[in-house]
Amino acid sequence: MVLTDAVRKFLAQPRFAVLATSMPDGRIQQTVMWYELRGDQIMINTVPDRVKSNNIRRDPRVSICWEDGYRFLTIQGTVVEMIEDQDIAREDIVSLARRYHPHQPESAHDHFRKQDRVTLLISIDHVLAKDF
Repeated sequence: MVLTDAVRKFLAQPRFAVLATSMPDGRIQQTVMWYELRGDQIMINTVPDRVKSNNIRRDPRVSICWEDGYRFLTIQGTVVEMIEDQDIAREDIVSLARRYHPHQPESAHDHFRKQDRVTLLISIDHVLAKDF
């Protein structure tokens, strides 16, 4: 799926994303997330044993929503890769922490370097954008 320049500019800003996954019984689970647009994929990072991580292992289809007043963007996609290599996953969460808290000292992100993490790369399969 090709993203317009306006959508890419919108996603380049450190907004909060709402990630939706499916529970085993079909209910929807939502989580507010940090993210980063990496080329034509969305990168998010989480703890491996969270509900969303378990949901994704069972069903990798996800939906992500961002809003800015009446302007919004939703993406339907698939988690195409779960990176569990701790060196990579920890660097990804630190990168996200820098993105969302650029004025914090580097030491403020040290606790992430001690956590078990997983990076999720999400394909962009369908886009719905309003007022872009």
